[in-house]
Amino acid sequence: MGSDCDGRRGDDREIKVPVGTIIRDAATGELIGDLQTAGERVVVAAGGRGGKGNAHFVSSTHRGPRFAQPGEAGQERELEIELRLLADVGIIGLPNAGKSTLISVISAVRPKIAEYPFTTLVPNLGVVGYDDGKSFVVADIPGLIEGAHEGQGLGHKFLRHVTRTSLLIHLIDASKIDENDPLAEWKAVNRELELFDADLGRKPQVVVANKIDLPEGRSKAELLAKRLPKGDRPLKFISAATTEGVRALVQYVGMKLEEIKQRSEVTRDAAGI
Repeated sequence: MGSDCDGRRGDDREIKVPVGTIIRDAATGELIGDLQTAGERVVVAAGGRGGKGNAHFVSSTHRGPRFAQPGEAGQERELEIELRLLADVGIIGLPNAGKSTLISVISAVRPKIAEYPFTTLVPNLGVVGYDDGKSFVVADIPGLIEGAHEGQGLGHKFLRHVTRTSLLIHLIDASKIDENDPLAEWKAVNRELELFDADLGRKPQVVVANKIDLPEGRSKAELLAKRLPKGDRPLKFISAATTEGVRALVQYVGMKLEEIKQRSEVTRDAAGI
């Protein structure tokens, strides 16, 4: 092969992952990468350093060195890879609040819909159009019940997906509102959000009373509207089944998203980002 040869360089190994992937070191929990835009790359394990042969050490005074520098092994690590959906809006609520029905009437998504808990086993993602060609992406989050932050139900598996959203639609089954404590379900869900992630508990919400077409649904929703804290008003009244109030809700959510985006841009400009 002659002299003054170099060792062969190893090829890079690239693995494609979906946008929204978070990569952590499994041993330390260190965040290595958070890939939020298409085309982003991150080095999760660096290759080894090649050693230097004896020819590298030749000098005017040392024409025939008989030593070399050994190479170094590449990095090895175990990774924890997690996918978080990228959606503008997350629909949350207790089982059978009507999340799947709502997303089916405001987007092209067709999830399974039934009258038993945990019908939906995976988050559904849909695009919702509003106001002259504008749109936003919405995800419904299944299986959220009291104790979800501790692993009860299915919500603990999916709550992470709404941490990236800008706004939450908090859907409540109006027909099941307790007349003695109208805020009970609303408080229970918000408590789970806060216990799972404090920032998630502070995320802006649009509170929506669904199923107002059912007996006592509208009257119970009016009780909730009176008791809801001022910061969470106005309560929106809809029937996902009959689509009453749905179009107005979509327009309102689109408007709120634009306000949130504008505030975010003003904050970034003020910070010089």
